Amino acid sequence: MPAVDKLLLEEALQDSPQTRSLLSVFEEDAGTLTDYTNQLLQAMQRVYGAQNEMCLATQQLSKQLLAYEKQLNVLHTELAKQLADTMVLPIIQFREKDLTEVSTLKDLFGLASHEHDLSMAKYSRLPKKKENEKVKTEVGKEVAAARRKQHLSSLQYYCALNALQYRKRMAMMEPMIGFAHGQINFFKKGAEMFSKHMDSFLSSVADMVQSIQVELEAEAEKMRVSQQEFLSVDESVYTPDSDVAAPQINRNLIQKAGYLNLRNKTGLVTTTWERLYFFTQGGNLMCQPRGAVAGGLIQDLDNCSVMAVDCEDRRYCFQITTPNGKSGIILQAESRKENEEWICAINNISRQIYLTDNPEAVAIKLNQTALQAVTPITSFGKKQESSCPSQNLKNSEMENENDKIVPKATASLPEAEELIAPGTPIQFDIVLPATEFLDQNRGSRRTNPFGETEDESFPEAEDSLLQQMFIVRFLGSMAVKTDSTTEVIYEAMRQVLAARAIHNIFRMTESHLMVTSQSLRLIDPQTQVSRANFELTSVTQFAAHQENKRLVGFVIRIPESTGEESLSTYIFESNSEGEKICYAINLGKEIIAVQKDPEALAQLMLSIPLTNDGKYVLLNDQPDDNDGNSSEHRGAESEA
Repeated sequence: MPAVDKLLLEEALQDSPQTRSLLSVFEEDAGTLTDYTNQLLQAMQRVYGAQNEMCLATQQLSKQLLAYEKQLNVLHTELAKQLADTMVLPIIQFREKDLTEVSTLKDLFGLASHEHDLSMAKYSRLPKKKENEKVKTEVGKEVAAARRKQHLSSLQYYCALNALQYRKRMAMMEPMIGFAHGQINFFKKGAEMFSKHMDSFLSSVADMVQSIQVELEAEAEKMRVSQQEFLSVDESVYTPDSDVAAPQINRNLIQKAGYLNLRNKTGLVTTTWERLYFFTQGGNLMCQPRGAVAGGLIQDLDNCSVMAVDCEDRRYCFQITTPNGKSGIILQAESRKENEEWICAINNISRQIYLTDNPEAVAIKLNQTALQAVTPITSFGKKQESSCPSQNLKNSEMENENDKIVPKATASLPEAEELIAPGTPIQFDIVLPATEFLDQNRGSRRTNPFGETEDESFPEAEDSLLQQMFIVRFLGSMAVKTDSTTEVIYEAMRQVLAARAIHNIFRMTESHLMVTSQSLRLIDPQTQVSRANFELTSVTQFAAHQENKRLVGFVIRIPESTGEESLSTYIFESNSEGEKICYAINLGKEIIAVQKDPEALAQLMLSIPLTNDGKYVLLNDQPDDNDGNSSEHRGAESEA
């Protein structure tokens, strides 16, 4: 006997689109079986009616054939009774009991699913801040009750559909066996028409029905035990966001699947949220609605960025931004654990880890590298030396001893405490607007009430010999104790990245970094408002990370009102290589150094490629030893 297809009870709780798609196949089969059963019953009732008519006809015939009155009457009456008991009655019982039960459970499953969707929608609308804990608890219990009810109804529905696959075989064969036995008994006097082979065939069919019945009972008991095991799980399985304080988060995921709420704009100011099933496939984010056979592409995740956002007073929202800086889609997870795992998974995929031979090991290594700051590092390993623009601008000091010029003894690498004071706070966002930076660095002036920078505030942008734009994301800034070495920048990078990983901070402010021969400007890409402005002469150190080429930082020396000076390090992540930003800063400082000497300035300009109007420097024409594909970003980064 061929194997029987079954619905897996283990997938009842997840209720994924794949399970719903398989469920629709079983429902379609049950509907077809119901139609066929009704037609078969009509045909059998017609046969039974014809047999009753045959009884009446033979009764009238027996009056003419008195010798055969008793034999004909009894024979056809027994046949009619046997057809009613063994052919018509089983198919009626199958229709009224099994098919009706499946139809009833289908309606209950639909109602439970609808109640679960309504409770999840109500739970998703809970506000993020100042929420009523009593309301949250009540809504959480309501979601758990609805989810448990849906789980119970789905398990009962799945078990009924699985049992139907066995019962339909018996229900179709029993009437035929009854009809055959009735005909055999009817034509007993004509035994020559029924050989022993037919008897053995009917016997084997009866044995098959019996074996199916035994198999059905065993399968029903097995499903009953499984159902009890699934329903005996902890209540946290049904309760969303059950472990808010310290959820177990897997940060090494390279693929993820589950239900999320998708934000859709329906007008200028109106939006709707739709609960859909999302999953990652390679470097793509896919979406599959309920009832769909396959998923569709929603977002290409390669080189994209993801961050947690505040959206419409909803909790656990995050936004995916395309590599060109355009805002992508906004999604909402149902718990903190799901929210952070989705963000970590998308971050890992955006780095194209899935293309490596062992993506899981690469993801674990990258996340362990980000968490290395949990244990303070007492000494630095010797950094790889190179002639890149990020190296220290100061010449090595020389000492004159005994009328001989000898190199000064190489000092040991500084300790972490000598670079950055322990416990120094880290700022993860640019809070001060551009006007306040100008007030601190240039003195007092009138502040624009809208927080925007006036056009005449930066006249150097028009006359600067250097004007280069880079897309960067601000990671953090912190005060430092020295600017005598680039090691302070590497230590700041380590502490900022580690703090973000430890405290689950994924938000990053994207800006356009404008490098001119006078200053560094951070510009809002949407409003073109200057967020910050630093004089290039105040930049004392700058460097790019030697392993993660997209990390770059610089040290700013800021005069205080007390007459003293403070040092701050700013760390950024760039879409291009950080060495290009360092090259632009170094070139700007060289222009400042020779600006008062026309001849030296002319020689410097001759050594640097310019645009056709001789105004801006084409930095992307410089050779790139680290990346042979530098021409890919040439048009995006040059303002020529």
